[in-house]
Amino acid sequence: MRRAIRRKFALRMRERVKGVWPIMPGSERVPDGWPGWPDGKKFAVVLTHDVESQVGLDRCRDLMQLELELGFRSSFNFIPEGGYATPGDLREELVRNGFEVGVHDLKHDGRLYRSRRGFRQRAARINRYLSEWGATGFRSAFMLRKLDWLHELEIGYDASTFDTDPFEPQPEGCQTIFPFWVPAPRAQRSDPSSDASTIHGSQFTVHGSPQGYVELPYTLSQDFTLFLLLREDSPEIWCRKLDWIAEHSGMALVDSHPDYMASNGSGQKGAEYPIELYREFLEYIRSKYSAKYWSALPKQVAAHVLQSSSMSQSHARVGPAGPHPGFGNRWRLRGKRAAVLLYSYYPADPRPRRAAEALVKEGVTVDLICLRENENEPTRETINGVNVFRVRRKRHRGDKRRYVDQYAAFILTSFAYLAFRSLTRKYDFVHVHNMPDALVFSALVPKLLGAKIILDLHDPMPELMQTIFNLPEESLSVRVLKRLEKWSLGFADLVLTVNLACKKIYSSRSCPPQKIDVVMNSPDDDIFQFRPLQLMASNKNGSDPDKPFVILYHGSLVRRNGFDLAVDALETVRKRIPAVKLKVCGERTPFFEEVMESARQRALQDTIHYLGARSVNQIVEAIQNCDLGIIPNHRNIFTELNTPTRIFEYLALGKLVIAPQAKGIQDYFGDEDLVFFKLGDADDLARKIEFAYSHPHVVEQIVKRGQEVYLAHKWSQEKLNLLDSISELL
Repeated sequence: MRRAIRRKFALRMRERVKGVWPIMPGSERVPDGWPGWPDGKKFAVVLTHDVESQVGLDRCRDLMQLELELGFRSSFNFIPEGGYATPGDLREELVRNGFEVGVHDLKHDGRLYRSRRGFRQRAARINRYLSEWGATGFRSAFMLRKLDWLHELEIGYDASTFDTDPFEPQPEGCQTIFPFWVPAPRAQRSDPSSDASTIHGSQFTVHGSPQGYVELPYTLSQDFTLFLLLREDSPEIWCRKLDWIAEHSGMALVDSHPDYMASNGSGQKGAEYPIELYREFLEYIRSKYSAKYWSALPKQVAAHVLQSSSMSQSHARVGPAGPHPGFGNRWRLRGKRAAVLLYSYYPADPRPRRAAEALVKEGVTVDLICLRENENEPTRETINGVNVFRVRRKRHRGDKRRYVDQYAAFILTSFAYLAFRSLTRKYDFVHVHNMPDALVFSALVPKLLGAKIILDLHDPMPELMQTIFNLPEESLSVRVLKRLEKWSLGFADLVLTVNLACKKIYSSRSCPPQKIDVVMNSPDDDIFQFRPLQLMASNKNGSDPDKPFVILYHGSLVRRNGFDLAVDALETVRKRIPAVKLKVCGERTPFFEEVMESARQRALQDTIHYLGARSVNQIVEAIQNCDLGIIPNHRNIFTELNTPTRIFEYLALGKLVIAPQAKGIQDYFGDEDLVFFKLGDADDLARKIEFAYSHPHVVEQIVKRGQEVYLAHKWSQEKLNLLDSISELL
């Protein structure tokens, strides 16, 4: 009766889902860090069988012989407490012939995931069977799944998902034709520097990992769906999908059932299909692709994923966000809805832009609320897939009262917008960028409706406001800001910040460290395309006093960033390097005018070239045309914590950068990785500029070491930290 009902629904549904089945567009995308298949094979073929009844058990040996005859090996998954008992001699015979044995659910009654408590009890029994059978693989009945719960099992891999199969009870697919890593929650992880898995010899024995497990989705429709529900009379759909998978170098994994394979025309009509259809499919693989495919057991694929360089490195590396989950976890984001709150301009603000575009590329629908910079900007538009909604407000600098008024107005506007939008669409998460911290409370209504809240702390507000307004640490304003910070971090489900120094600050006063992940402000790889070291133009053929020696300052022209220190250092350096020039990029400010007036009084105006505000692409051009970059920060509580993105921008383009000795920088760069000057000391900055000019070959080695640090934290890597943190939260 169940089969008849499913058949009726499947036949009715087939026309509606032809755009996503049997091929889901986008699922061919190669995961980040994917190593390819062993020995240069074009794609992988993985055969698995679920044995659901005594009839299927009785047919296992015949199926094994068929595959042996054609040169294949497969995995047979048995139900430990089902309607039959699995003989030990059958399991041993399968393994002896190079096949694999796995565990298929516990009772195959659809009740495995009824409750978390019940699952834990069943998991203990499943683990006993896994150990007794020497099995490392698991598959749930009916492809029901809660991947986060499966960390209770001592498995190397699970195979309870699919790329696309709208005919299943849980029709949401993982939308990839590649295996992927499912990381354990932080609380379950052991020391990630230790071996998380054990792989032995040619049989690839994979033991369960406290760090997670490999997920193997089936990518070819189940035989039950194809031949019994849809009544196909040939393996043509299998073959067509296989060709597409081969074209995209994916994994062709099929789940079939000996229970439904009838030989010699025997069997019940409508309940079985001829085993010759399965044979025909295997012969198609063998004849068309010959030596191009890797015929692998599921445990071999899992071992390959764990052994791959990108997986093992990310698996073992401990960064600010804990063990990196590795590729593939981000399938969880596809189809999600997100709201983004930004008290700034979009797309001008680089961190929110990169984050929003990264989410869109993973299949997230993003609605972003921000300020409107001028009347020429539309109130609504879509930019690179991000739905931008601009509030008719502009940010103005001023006194504390003005900051409070502007923040309050934007918080209330964002609250009203999200409350209204949440009535018509359900947001899965809200990504809030500070400042202010309290903007996170605008997401109250989505949170009450089940959305996860992410607070992205670009800057620590208490320290920044102390610096801007010269406030003592014990002032009422700073104490209020620290209290708001604590409440805001408590309201959020996940906290992101920009470096280790900030994480230490927040975890020491406001938030447990396990709730905080670090996503650094690295420049966009596509814009700041990596270049090897470029020796200073004036020193390529030895010091030439007649060639201009170009120093670049780019960034906000505010007091804490030290443009005045750069001018003071320039006055000293000019005595040693007459052809020195200081180029300046940034929006004109009263502080800039003040410093330039001082420069004119010292007759330095001809040595300073103001380029004005520059787009990011113009910044790239300016860096390419300079000899070195400087970050001449004043010493204050904020610049002690900051890790300027400009350091990475110079290094990405192969240029030397002189940076201040500050904790936020030295957490990442050793003494030999950059040229450092004493924070806030113009005289020391001048000495280091003269050193860089006079020692080009020493500088070359320093830049090479600095570039190694940059490459470990470039945006393509930090983006994965962001996406994996959000995936894990969801």
